[in-house]
Amino acid sequence: MALSPFRQSDMSLGQRLWQINWFFVLLVGITASIGFGMLYSAANGNFDPWASRQMIRFAAGLFLMLMVAVIDIHVWLRYAYAIYAVSLALLVVVEFSGSIGMGAQRWIDLGVFTIQPSEMMKISIILLLARYFYAARLEDVGRISHVIVPLILIAVPAFLIMRQPDLGTTILMVTTGIAMLFLAGVRIWVFVTGALATIAAVIPLWNFVLLDYQKQRLLTFLDPEKDPLGAGYHILQSKIALGSGGMFGKGFLEGSQSHLSFLPEKQTDFIFTMMAEEFGLVGGLVLIGLYVMLLIYGFAISLRCRNQFGRLIGMGVTTSFFLNIFVNIAMVMGLLPVVGMPLPLISYGGTAMLTLMFSFGLLLCVYVHRDVQIGPGAADGN
Repeated sequence: MALSPFRQSDMSLGQRLWQINWFFVLLVGITASIGFGMLYSAANGNFDPWASRQMIRFAAGLFLMLMVAVIDIHVWLRYAYAIYAVSLALLVVVEFSGSIGMGAQRWIDLGVFTIQPSEMMKISIILLLARYFYAARLEDVGRISHVIVPLILIAVPAFLIMRQPDLGTTILMVTTGIAMLFLAGVRIWVFVTGALATIAAVIPLWNFVLLDYQKQRLLTFLDPEKDPLGAGYHILQSKIALGSGGMFGKGFLEGSQSHLSFLPEKQTDFIFTMMAEEFGLVGGLVLIGLYVMLLIYGFAISLRCRNQFGRLIGMGVTTSFFLNIFVNIAMVMGLLPVVGMPLPLISYGGTAMLTLMFSFGLLLCVYVHRDVQIGPGAADGN
């Protein structure tokens, strides 16, 4: 359905809601419902403590998603830098006075609830880079001087998140940022140079940046059987659970590895393993099929958008969503090191759920404004 020729800000709230892609919203709801079921199973057939809270968070996230979707896209363009600045400031707060949990300092305790600024930064980076490149000419993007600033703006929060430490979020954010630079038209030689520099930095990173437990995770990834009762325990139990599920699984609430507490973090990082044990290969493929449909919609919305700002937001959100899915599933299968990455819409988590729904709201906002033209001076209100 094409937008009317007048500006989106002139449309009524009802007209904006009509423009939302409701089938995408339905797919999000179906996928999240699978997560509710798995969290119910993780608690041995109880809604508490995880499923009930996740439902409340999803309801709040659904409202947030729709609210973000109907806001004029020019608002996000105008305040993209400010959103990044706030997220960066919150990361600095975490650095000096963040709450510590599970050996990491990643949260800000607000009394009633806690927030994880690193999750917010994943979205802020997408808005920042979309704002930076939305009106850039191809010849400007090709100059190295035009790329230095966004690289610095990616590197600063990456450094702060790495210090928490949170290797998984750091990798995801940096990879999403690099993908957006590619989508914006940055020359291939810049990425080749960056890849060579990364290879050259491997030894210094190993010696001076990575913590001992992060090094141990990488070594365990290469040979998990070396320490089956210690560092390799998590991934070996995950593989056992995946294999024991077979084609159709053991049945809902019948997973032995998860319900006998052999499987670690079954409500968060390893929830896909629990699902595969209970519903088998078929159940895992159904979930992956839902993810694929969401990804197809995300890329289609991005390519359909007629303004560069919306295209970059859509591609950034969809790329980040894909990387999050890929890293989690590959991690629990032993194809990647364990880095602590939740499975979108399925794993238990507050800030992760709300930031994901916020990002989906931005994607739907791009769809609502797919035919809106954004000129070079739009960020200044011109």
